[in-house]
Amino acid sequence: MLESLINPKKIERGSIKMLFIGLLYGSLSLLLVKYFFGGDPVLSKASGMIVITFCVMFTLPYLYFMFRQEEQEDESVEGFFGVWKVHKDAVWAFMWLFVGLLIAFVFWNIILHDSNLFNFQIQTYCLINNQGNIDECISQYSFAQPSVPTGALTKKVRLLSIIENNVYVMIFTLIFSLIFGAGAVFVLAWNASVIAAAVGIFTKYQIADLPLGIARYMIHGIPEIASYFLAALAGGIVGVGVLRHKIKSKKFLRILENAVLILFVALIIIFIAGLIEVYITPNLFK
Repeated sequence: MLESLINPKKIERGSIKMLFIGLLYGSLSLLLVKYFFGGDPVLSKASGMIVITFCVMFTLPYLYFMFRQEEQEDESVEGFFGVWKVHKDAVWAFMWLFVGLLIAFVFWNIILHDSNLFNFQIQTYCLINNQGNIDECISQYSFAQPSVPTGALTKKVRLLSIIENNVYVMIFTLIFSLIFGAGAVFVLAWNASVIAAAVGIFTKYQIADLPLGIARYMIHGIPEIASYFLAALAGGIVGVGVLRHKIKSKKFLRILENAVLILFVALIIIFIAGLIEVYITPNLFK
């Protein structure tokens, strides 16, 4: 019913309307999991993943139409600036959708006051930021106890850990987009939820500190997420290109060349985002 009320074909690419799509579907996903699965002794243990599953189901139609349009335009462009001119609207559409999901996740995470909704996301946060004692980190970041600092990694080790994790996520996004379009939506929603959990931890789940918390993680989060979107876009257009053209055809080779260029730019952005997260963000938000 929702896809009929908000037709993906009528959403202009790059439009701020995607922000409201993210707000709507992010809110619905959390509320459905909270009130339909929160009391289930089995499914409640997987709340963090069920939230993402709902987001994938809600937003997949938008990515399907986006990938199909982008692949058709990619058949006739060459060079970095040509590729960017063709795909910038799709990247902005991804970004607006991500921001909408993030705001919805952060807001309802604080309002509902249920750490179980993002249980897997908190575990991921602790895995990245406190590899030495994950269990202790998880117990410290519940709603029942105040957050306290955990053992910090050296900046060099943390930078390598972040870049390694982000490259892994980018590869995962690329492969998933090649074989299944929902992979891009999954990574989009998953990272929005992990950042939402991190914002909650940073603000100690205080609604008044919400803008500051979002600002802290979006400084490096925007380029980081943009790199994932570029990987998703590269995988998506290659996947559609395989179905539409022969692998040795000139059109497909041009599509493949553009996809490799997009991935190269994504890798550069990942490295820059890691430097910002380790060396700049901590100095701005202490």
